[in-house]
Amino acid sequence: MRYTADTMLLRSTDKGETGVFASVTPQQAGWEYLNFEARRFNKGQRWASETGDFEYGHVILGGTAHIRSSAGDFLNIGRRPNVFAGKPYAVYLPRHTSFEIEATSDGLEIASSWVPSDQDFPARLVTPETSAVELRGGNNASRQINSILPPGFECQRLVLVEVYTPGGNWSSYPPHKHDVHRVDADGKLLEADLEEIYFYKFDRPEGFAYQRVYTTDGRIDALMMARDHDTILVPEGYHPVVGAYGYTTYYLNALAGSAQSLANVDDPDFAWVKSTWTGLDPRLPIVK
Repeated sequence: MRYTADTMLLRSTDKGETGVFASVTPQQAGWEYLNFEARRFNKGQRWASETGDFEYGHVILGGTAHIRSSAGDFLNIGRRPNVFAGKPYAVYLPRHTSFEIEATSDGLEIASSWVPSDQDFPARLVTPETSAVELRGGNNASRQINSILPPGFECQRLVLVEVYTPGGNWSSYPPHKHDVHRVDADGKLLEADLEEIYFYKFDRPEGFAYQRVYTTDGRIDALMMARDHDTILVPEGYHPVVGAYGYTTYYLNALAGSAQSLANVDDPDFAWVKSTWTGLDPRLPIVK
């Protein structure tokens, strides 16, 4: 597959209605593992399915729900009306699990990611209390990361985190990549080979962010403008983001690949900027 701005930027189909308003399939993305959907419900609406040979992560973006499954029930979960009003609830489901999501509020939004799995793990609820917060970067490259299914989570491949970037700040910066599986002489993982999506939201509907995806050899070099509910694919390469001044940028990252890890390397041309940071942006944390 040839990766260009036209093939890596997937525009939202959101018209404010219920149902799926963003989606990614491996066939569409030209990769092996990662599937994604964002779906909206009104109170009382249900969605039933099975995980099959996949492990799933369901993230409540806003609203409340019951998630019932053959691996356990998770009732009355979710409390934030939207992603800018609090930390996440999420449910991990293993392969060979039937499930049903029932909206207990209007405007329930769920982001679901799933990847192939040949191992069994327990179903698990992630709550705001168990979602660890990291404030990363410095100065106007500061951002907040909320863990959902972080490295070390008891699953096979899936990694999920959400990132908040204050208006005007850079994120995923300095540019980094994770597209080669590398270990050192002692077997320590230095870099994982990961597929990644960025699913965007903004605290005001007219917000936007720019994301560049590029490889050193120039095979990929695309600059894309993301709007609310757009999705950007990162099959390989470096992938920095900058948000419009005055607008908080949110993105949900879903990743999967050679390891359940976020091991990455900085672009050596830009790594020096870390030495100039004097502190974190005082607007952080954005959500608690």
